[in-house]
Amino acid sequence: MNDLKKYCNRVGTVDREVVSAVRKRLDSQTKPQGSLGTLEELVIEISAIQRTDRPVCDRKVIFTLAADHGIAREGVSAYPQSVTAQMVQNFVNGGAGVNVLARHAGCDVVVVDIGVASDLDFSGFIARKIDYGTGSFIHGPAMSREQALTSIVTGIELALEREFDILGTGEMGIGNTTASAAVAAVLTGENLRDITGRGTGIDEGTLEKKVELIEKGIERNQPDPSDPVGVLAGVGGFEIGGIAGLVIGAAIKRKPAVVDGYISTVGAMVACALCSNVRDYILLSHRSAEKGHEIFAEYLGKKPILDLGLRLGEGTGAALAMEIVDAALALYYNMATFDQAGVDGKL
Repeated sequence: MNDLKKYCNRVGTVDREVVSAVRKRLDSQTKPQGSLGTLEELVIEISAIQRTDRPVCDRKVIFTLAADHGIAREGVSAYPQSVTAQMVQNFVNGGAGVNVLARHAGCDVVVVDIGVASDLDFSGFIARKIDYGTGSFIHGPAMSREQALTSIVTGIELALEREFDILGTGEMGIGNTTASAAVAAVLTGENLRDITGRGTGIDEGTLEKKVELIEKGIERNQPDPSDPVGVLAGVGGFEIGGIAGLVIGAAIKRKPAVVDGYISTVGAMVACALCSNVRDYILLSHRSAEKGHEIFAEYLGKKPILDLGLRLGEGTGAALAMEIVDAALALYYNMATFDQAGVDGKL
């Protein structure tokens, strides 16, 4: 726990003083003030995070963390657990949705085995396996407290080890919407039925079973919402902890963390529960179509950049949002001011 506390203590506040200079530049450009909406807000947020009125987001990386979940063995997904390892190979081969969108955005994808339930007999990923998947939380804790701490610290160290200007989060793990709903229910106190969705596309009967199993797991483990590490250990997943760590690591480096969809947002919620300053470093990439995600966004106090009906995960939404960030910065640096354009007054 000491290492995690030390890392959290390294997260400083963003620089609000730089905002006035950025806003002055934006307001001097040939447009009505504020007319570029979210694009202007993004420039302001990133400038405050990077503590400069000359923000840069050229070096982009998405970490896609893969792990398995014991709860998947209870039949909460439309896919077998073997799909996790198979998708890791797909990521490594460059054939997944996140790979395609990341290439389009000029973004690297770093694939990490943080807890896949099998040995992977191929290369091209970072091996940080904590265990061969979590336990089924209806029978006991998903992981030990030490493993929960390790998952978070692993994410932090992954972020600190790599150079980047902007970081995106992504994940893969059959059963991870179940674990995420459980963690979120404890942290937010929301009704499970309001935040538990169909994940991989399960039918009504399986959804009802999913809710019942989460209720059973929470009752069995009694996680304390004031103890986010305990919540993660009781009903969470290795990739959820890893994502929490990635967000903290980005904040330590004073870089924006572009959080992907449902599972990644729960990881970000864990990060904020551990270290409140982290919240200001988060950009929420999109509003997931998975039930409950809007509640999570409100919990974080974040407005999603995009709303495209996505619910794939992997980091796909983060890749798309990075292109919006690029557009925002291009406008900030290249749009003429009224003086430069010889335009009278202000529109």
